[in-house]
Amino acid sequence: MDAEALRTFVTVAETGQFQAAADELGISQQAVSKRIVALERHLGVMLLVRTSRGSRPSPDGQVFLPHAKRILAVVEQAEQAVRPGSRPLRVDVLNRRISPAQVVYRFHRSHPERELDVVTLSAENAAQAAQAVLEGTVDASFRALPADQVPAGISAERLMDAPLELLVGPGHPLADAPHVRPAKLAGHRIWIPGIMPGTEWAAFYRTLSEAFGLSIDALGPDFGPEALMDTLAESDSLATLVGRGDRYLWPQAHDLRRIPLRDPTPVYPHVLLFRSGDQHPVLTALRDYLRTAGPRTPQDVWAPEWVAGRGRYRLNSPSAPDA
Repeated sequence: MDAEALRTFVTVAETGQFQAAADELGISQQAVSKRIVALERHLGVMLLVRTSRGSRPSPDGQVFLPHAKRILAVVEQAEQAVRPGSRPLRVDVLNRRISPAQVVYRFHRSHPERELDVVTLSAENAAQAAQAVLEGTVDASFRALPADQVPAGISAERLMDAPLELLVGPGHPLADAPHVRPAKLAGHRIWIPGIMPGTEWAAFYRTLSEAFGLSIDALGPDFGPEALMDTLAESDSLATLVGRGDRYLWPQAHDLRRIPLRDPTPVYPHVLLFRSGDQHPVLTALRDYLRTAGPRTPQDVWAPEWVAGRGRYRLNSPSAPDA
């Protein structure tokens, strides 16, 4: 059933004149007549009685009128529900501990009037997350997606690079270093439990290992971040990598050290994926926030060449420098 025909019938019934209804709807009187005729043909009844003084609902029209009004009200509610800005922006941050979650949280703190629905599609890889965006399951997702895997209809904007830091216990040989060159990590075991094959972070760490000759593994069970912190605190050889903006907490007695990596600075490139042409005002505000108030990245950046999106920075991808 044509909603515009219903709206036309209700308008004629309320105004009593085809021309008055046409003026109110912004269409011609002929268009009003065609809509009414089509609606009456669809229902198989006469809805309006035409007289020299105007039009009034027929007995069938009187019965149909309140139903038509309820249908139009439901249509209006449905349209309002999906108009840009009428619902919260649904954003996938992958993991609530890492940089995207923290920066979206800061965005929310600075723009509390902007409605957000933050989710973590942690079981999906980047390609699956992009499909979720395309299908409308979420409005946006932070992922390191290869350029050749960005589906049609999706925009990829590299707006946030997370510099990597080495996290070690107090007994590690590099515990007191103010900063470390990535090539200096060759020969040290870097343990990152929970790396899942086929994910974008698995591809990232594989590329990082190849570029700088690093030994990165995920051997053994993954008991979560707290167990990882305990293990690092007790070890004089294990290290892990975390993003500068990642939020991890540990007991003070652990005395863990976060050591910046420099010369170059490896970054994890969080690319914002969203539907091309999406006009949701909170998405626009979030993108503007990331461009202007998001975390800054040093000039000596290293990132995988395969990552999608063009960021704010001049991106360098050098081969591993001499140790």
